[in-house]
Amino acid sequence: MNLRDRPVAVWGVPLLMLVLALAVLGTDAGGVATRLRGMLFDFYAVQRPRPYEDTRAASGHPVRVLDIDAASISRFGSWPWPHATMAGLTYAMKEQGASIVVFLTPFDKPDPASPKGLLGLVPPGPSYDAARNLLEHMPSPDGALAVALSGVKSVTGFRLGDARPERTLPVKTAIAWSGTRNPFGRTRAFDQASGSLEAIETASAGLGALNLNADSDGTVRRMPLVFRLRDKAVPSVEAEVLRLAEGWDAITLKSDDGNSGLFGGKPGVASVDTGRGNLPTAPDGSFWIAYSGPEAARTVSAAAIADKSLPRNALRDAIVYVGAPDELVNTPMGLRPVAEVHAEAAENLLLGAALRRPASAEQAELLCLLLFGLGCAFMIARLGVGWAGAFVLAVVAGTGYASWSLYTDHVLFDATGLGCGLVAVWSAGAGARLWDIVSTRSRLRFAFADILPPRVIEQLARNPQRLKLDGENRTVTYLACGVRGYAELASSFRGDPAAFTRLMQRVLEPLMNKAFEHGGAIGKLTSDGFTAFWNAPLDDPEHAIHACEAATGMMEAIARTNEIVTHERRIDGVALSPVEIGIGIATGPAIAGGFKAHRRTAYSVNGDCVVLATHIQQISGQYGPAVIVAEDTRKASERGFAFLEVDYIAVENHDGPVKLYAMLGNPVMRASPKFRALATFHDHIFQSMRDQQWTKARELIEQCRKLSGASQKLYELHLNRIAYFEDNPPSRDWDGAFRPILK
Repeated sequence: MNLRDRPVAVWGVPLLMLVLALAVLGTDAGGVATRLRGMLFDFYAVQRPRPYEDTRAASGHPVRVLDIDAASISRFGSWPWPHATMAGLTYAMKEQGASIVVFLTPFDKPDPASPKGLLGLVPPGPSYDAARNLLEHMPSPDGALAVALSGVKSVTGFRLGDARPERTLPVKTAIAWSGTRNPFGRTRAFDQASGSLEAIETASAGLGALNLNADSDGTVRRMPLVFRLRDKAVPSVEAEVLRLAEGWDAITLKSDDGNSGLFGGKPGVASVDTGRGNLPTAPDGSFWIAYSGPEAARTVSAAAIADKSLPRNALRDAIVYVGAPDELVNTPMGLRPVAEVHAEAAENLLLGAALRRPASAEQAELLCLLLFGLGCAFMIARLGVGWAGAFVLAVVAGTGYASWSLYTDHVLFDATGLGCGLVAVWSAGAGARLWDIVSTRSRLRFAFADILPPRVIEQLARNPQRLKLDGENRTVTYLACGVRGYAELASSFRGDPAAFTRLMQRVLEPLMNKAFEHGGAIGKLTSDGFTAFWNAPLDDPEHAIHACEAATGMMEAIARTNEIVTHERRIDGVALSPVEIGIGIATGPAIAGGFKAHRRTAYSVNGDCVVLATHIQQISGQYGPAVIVAEDTRKASERGFAFLEVDYIAVENHDGPVKLYAMLGNPVMRASPKFRALATFHDHIFQSMRDQQWTKARELIEQCRKLSGASQKLYELHLNRIAYFEDNPPSRDWDGAFRPILK
């Protein structure tokens, strides 16, 4: 089958869906791609978290988080703590060996407990000058904190935004980059910044942006290293921590020079230098955090630090993060304090264990979707929805396995967007195919409801190309069924035509239903019956057997109808007689085809078997049994029925004489001694007649007439023929067929 055999919608709709899926995922419209990708990567993070590892062995700096636990709150009060308290803790951490202290809350306002803050409460007048002078010269807790921060490598932060008062930041370091093209064009840009008090910023060894890069679903999966404040690159808190931990004067980022991805693009950040080598980053200068989850070994109690009750060397050379306990952010592992998120990011940097998502990953995913989507649309058009569905399942399973395998190597490949896009393409194709089937089924039912059985219409609806109206050669089995004595029966109902019409419907409808039930197609409707055929328009390897089974069902149906009919009377009070039918069946080559006109479709078969079956049905009454078949039908269905030879006739326009057989039963009857004896008698009868041994044939017929169930009409016919041949001897080259059929 080629594409021209399918309606445009069957392959056009999935292609349109493919274009839409590529557009949605490629542009991340509505954050769809980010959300799908995030769900997959979050699942991986939960199923395979990074094993927690103390970074002391790898970098010389363990990472700790100041735990503001119940004991700490009991000691220092509820958060936020006064600057004097923070200064004391800073001194305590330095004394116990902390190397870097990172404050994740900007000290942007003076301490409310500062003595200078009380000056406004002092009444005016000379009487209070001494009090004012005392307050002005008392030590400031803001100054005390600044002094404490200057005694240790401290990192404080500022927040970037678009609506804050403009100010100049005392950035502690420059952001260097290597490469040929500036990589900062793809980093997040802000117009304004708001930081800590000037004294605190001056005292800090490092100053970085506190902003986080949350995805569109609000989940923090990446940690930024650099931002743009207007046109200047500024470091994040994590970049400053890395610089101080490594003892560098500057952070160096590597440019991808616009060569990232499969097709290049705008320059971006490719990696950052660390003590463990280059760590790959996203083009915007962020890196994917490999989360390990909450870990007790990572936290230290503020109360224990103040009490100096920590184990010896617990804070030696440590990087300690201090953050608000109520500042929580969403992560793949649920809500986490912001200090723990920063600590995990620092562990990634110091271990070189961050997740990697190559810049070309998104383009590779879209390219895979394009190729597999085209393959899916092609399979829908060529092989059908089922095969395309199997293909989609295989691709989804394969890419899912590949994605998981890559994640175990810390490489992120999104199989969810690819899988969802591919399923959408298949669903669109399946929907278009279903609509095509439904509409085709409707058209076929309108055209063939009175011709083809429902299951054939269903198959044609799924594969319309199997209906070849332009004609084809087929071997078919043709059945003709009619009411015997139709003219006389109609004449007897002259006074009640409506009753005659009802009677014919009651007789013929069950017979036609039997043809449908056994896969037959209705050929012609006549006043006294109908014709049916098998093995067209669809293949039916057992067409002869199915026709004979239908004939058997027709005999059972007419018997049931007669049980009802014989209890009814005509309008003149005369009881109705049983209705007798005759069936002729022939098998042979025929031309099958049709044409369309006036929104209707005509389909029929034509050939010698059609003429022969009709002729057999017309003469079947002279043999007695209702179902008479030609020799080719008998050969094709003999294993399923018992056949008895009844005649050998010449048919006009037919190649040679034809043997006729009465269908008497199933294989059980064929195996019975009575039937085998009768078949032997018949073989001898017809052989004697072909040998012109009239006396012997007559004697054999007389013996058969005495058998129970023998058809007296059949034997009377042949006795009359014998008498005819005795008076009119055939020629020497006689082929044994009787031509002037006796009535």
